[in-house]
Amino acid sequence: DMAVRHYTLDFNLSTAVDSATAVSGLLSIFHEQELTETIHDTDGHGYLATFVGKNGRFVVLRVHSHGLVTVDLQCYEEDDIAQLDNVRECTALSFSLKLPALLRGAKVDRYWPTADGRLIEYDIDKVVYEENSDYQNIKILHSQQYGNILVLDGDINLAESDFPYTQAITGNGKENYAGKEVLILGGGDGGILAELVKQKPKMITMVEISFPELVIDGCKKYMRKTCGDILDNLKGDCYQILIQDCVPLLKKYVQEGRTFDYVINDLTAVPISTSPEEDSTWEFLRLILDLSIQVLHPSGKYFTQGNSANLTEALNLFEEQLGKLSCPVDFRKEVVCVPSYLEQYPFYQVLYL
Repeated sequence: DMAVRHYTLDFNLSTAVDSATAVSGLLSIFHEQELTETIHDTDGHGYLATFVGKNGRFVVLRVHSHGLVTVDLQCYEEDDIAQLDNVRECTALSFSLKLPALLRGAKVDRYWPTADGRLIEYDIDKVVYEENSDYQNIKILHSQQYGNILVLDGDINLAESDFPYTQAITGNGKENYAGKEVLILGGGDGGILAELVKQKPKMITMVEISFPELVIDGCKKYMRKTCGDILDNLKGDCYQILIQDCVPLLKKYVQEGRTFDYVINDLTAVPISTSPEEDSTWEFLRLILDLSIQVLHPSGKYFTQGNSANLTEALNLFEEQLGKLSCPVDFRKEVVCVPSYLEQYPFYQVLYL
């Protein structure tokens, strides 16, 4: 595993004396490390030099004309990079910011952006499951903090730590599912199903598109803290799991006039895109939303996830879509912190007016 560590050091200079001192100090450190220097022409925009050394070390030093100094050092993971810890001491600057190293090219990717574009480093140490279904790439990764994490097409879906997600998308314990008809769209991790069967509903129908049953197969083996043993069988006394596309099934239910007391949409988050007319994900969301409302009992409730609370424009667009359905509805939302998402997440409850 020849992963590369990428270290950065940033600091601001207040005077020309600081600049000369900083450059001189940094150059002496790099020369001591036997790094070969190449100075580049910046056309008067500060100072730029690159350094190449033994063991594959590579450094970029940039002193910007407005006083910002940036240092980027790349080396192999097993290399000794103690010289970075000496930079702050040798330059004797009053303000500096040293960021943790980025580990690039490792066997296990540990970086994911949040929905609003911030980079998060997770403590992921191994891949415990990976398969490709007809529809998506499926991974289950192990995190020391969050347990096993289900990742679908590169997006974190649910971790074993994320019971607050399951609570929120089922009504936060305020609903009575006993004797009720429930339809779950998605939910292949089994968390929602495992939680609701405890309340003895009349029947839960869960529709999971992943074919073959690779999401379910992975989760029943590696996400048992989430699903328990509920995925061991596709049918039980008060539930059935259907492996098929939910759209034709929803259309069939509409034609038959079948209704449910609860419809829980665990298929996809509100799209990040703010161009509903150009994004096929928005089109899919509107289709599912409209069909789901049509199979909802007049006194029933529809639950779904939103997206990052910081994506206010996208969430406002989703709420506008609720006002364009074939029948008038009202909605409520509750913002919840889902542990592995590392961001606030709204969940929606929709019901007939």
